[in-house]
Amino acid sequence: MASNKSSKALLGAAFLMATSAVGPGFLTQTTVFTEQLATSFGFIILISVIIDLCVQFNIWQIVTVSGKHAQDLANELFPGLGYLLAFLIVIGGLAFNIGNVAGAGLGIQAMTGVPVETGALVSAAMAIGIFLFKEAGKAMDTFSKILGLVMIGLILYVAFTSHPPFLEAIHHTFLPEKFDPISTLTLVGGTVGGYISFAGAHRLLDSGIKGKEALAQVNRGAATGILLTALIRYFLFLATLGIILTGAQINPDNPTASVFENAAGQLGKQMFGLMIWSAAITSVVGAAYTSISFLRSFHPLLEKYHTYLTIVFILISTTVFLFVGKPVKVLIFVGTLNGFVLPIALAILLVASTKSKIMGLYKHPYFLQIIGWIVVLVMVGLGIQAI
Repeated sequence: MASNKSSKALLGAAFLMATSAVGPGFLTQTTVFTEQLATSFGFIILISVIIDLCVQFNIWQIVTVSGKHAQDLANELFPGLGYLLAFLIVIGGLAFNIGNVAGAGLGIQAMTGVPVETGALVSAAMAIGIFLFKEAGKAMDTFSKILGLVMIGLILYVAFTSHPPFLEAIHHTFLPEKFDPISTLTLVGGTVGGYISFAGAHRLLDSGIKGKEALAQVNRGAATGILLTALIRYFLFLATLGIILTGAQINPDNPTASVFENAAGQLGKQMFGLMIWSAAITSVVGAAYTSISFLRSFHPLLEKYHTYLTIVFILISTTVFLFVGKPVKVLIFVGTLNGFVLPIALAILLVASTKSKIMGLYKHPYFLQIIGWIVVLVMVGLGIQAI
């Protein structure tokens, strides 16, 4: 029974991480960069998946073995560092969530024709409803799993309907014709940057999964989360590729909608609506939950009232969207911004993993430390190139 409960928690954490990553920004970035790089974008996806796996194995292991949230590890390493990390994560999560709320509104508009603002308000109310459940964690896990599977089904249908050049795409995934550092930085930032890299790890802690004895399960959960996002990203890449090679015009204001409509006509518009709404609403939930998890341990009152803080976080995101708008540019920018936050957060945890006063008798594998620092250097290098 305990094993079954643990497996459910791990799968829930993997889907929370994956659906947090697969938001409107994820869909927009994938479509825009496929249009720019064509078949060579497959190589960018491959590189980002390798980096993502290195990041997740490090972060999930360090957090779960220590049994401490990332901000507490940072504060133990150097007093005040945890507050800085929490600030970066929460600000990035809030910015991302503005785009997530916008995406949810766009999805409902595509499905029903109601104004985007109305759709955003309805979606925000649904997300808040999840956190009002007594068993909010379980409700969140179930919600993420169901809509994650819906997204996979929709994207598979569109990918095969658009008839992409599979062999050419696979060839250039390993031997690209061109490379773009900004798209790589944005993809990694949009998949494991900012709050996303901690979504699953913090969820595992809250589910009671921690310690060295859970390492095998933790690694499996981390890999599952990244592979789910990779599957959705690659099939969206193929779908977009098939459409742009027919000469179809991609609408810059709503690029992913163009792909779905060109692939399946009016039905495609409805499918796009369901796809982006599923992606957005799960990301609203994931961003709110994870961002607030960075504040809960700072004071007993924050822990006691964390549900209300999560609701306020969603309300602020929704209010800003209603008064600001401009979601597409925000989504691309925030993905890049989170790419800059990632090396800072990962470096803090890698240093913390070497301190016995923090980690006890646990020795973080040298291999993971080495590839972790390589990722930090690569992300800093890509950031400098992007600037």
